[in-house]
Amino acid sequence: MLAAALAQRIAGRFSGGVHWFRVGAWDFRTLTEMLALRFGTRRDDHGSLVPGLRRHLVRGGDALLVLDNHEDDHAMARLVDSLAGTPTTFVITARRCLLAGVLVFPVTAPLVMSGESAFPRVAKLTRRLRWNPLALDVADAIVKTRAAKVTELSAFLDSGGVSRVRAVEHEDDLPEVALLVDWAWPRLPAEGRRMLGVLSHSEGDHIDGDSLAMLADARKPAAALAALSAWHLVQEPMRGRFAVHAVVRHAVQRKTRGAPARLFEHYVALLEAHPARLGLEQTNLFAAMDYAYRSGDMSRILRVDRLLASLGER
Repeated sequence: MLAAALAQRIAGRFSGGVHWFRVGAWDFRTLTEMLALRFGTRRDDHGSLVPGLRRHLVRGGDALLVLDNHEDDHAMARLVDSLAGTPTTFVITARRCLLAGVLVFPVTAPLVMSGESAFPRVAKLTRRLRWNPLALDVADAIVKTRAAKVTELSAFLDSGGVSRVRAVEHEDDLPEVALLVDWAWPRLPAEGRRMLGVLSHSEGDHIDGDSLAMLADARKPAAALAALSAWHLVQEPMRGRFAVHAVVRHAVQRKTRGAPARLFEHYVALLEAHPARLGLEQTNLFAAMDYAYRSGDMSRILRVDRLLASLGER
């Protein structure tokens, strides 16, 4: 949100335009393919990707590239370094950054410095949940729907060791959020749990309701989504398209198994049949591309390359 506001405010300074990319944990080739598809530069062989991008950025003038949700430090360092010397400004968003040569601007959650709570309904849980906005939002939604009282949630969190000091795996491993997911999990309908599993193992930005129902084998998707939305376990960044926060994703991944081959088949087939949907499904396409490269399956790699070529021509 902050990067979007920044880009809009300073867009007039960039004659080459403002361009938004969601990058995640993708590798260097996926990142360069993503930019090449957007800018229409050469991608007939891997060696032409970076030179083509550099020529485009040099000819296009000053440009602002927002690289959102950065997770792979090595791939990002290689990408930015390979485009050094072009008249390009990069804004990279991440919850943590291990890159040298960049300026880091830390962002603190509102009210945390003053010790106040933005969620009066669950104010008594604020310290227990360490002022985490996501945890407080989910807890507030649970109490608002009268699924549990504050005292009940407090007791559950305490019994789960919310105050225990331990090492975490990474920035998405937040015990306070994981415990709230643990509380909700057995109370959700089975189709809702399957939907959470699909969303949590998908590497795209968001999934439309029809695809989510199909991938989760949900016969009553509306009821399942209503249950997930009521407790703010899913987000709806665009009408009819759903996503989960990365911290919820990590908690759910511990409980479920992914099906990357099924996601690959679904989105590649969808874009083969409906190429006009690229604007909505491009991050799902790049996730499928990344899976094909990581799996080393030549048939999948060639299929994605054919799809990218047809989309580029279109």
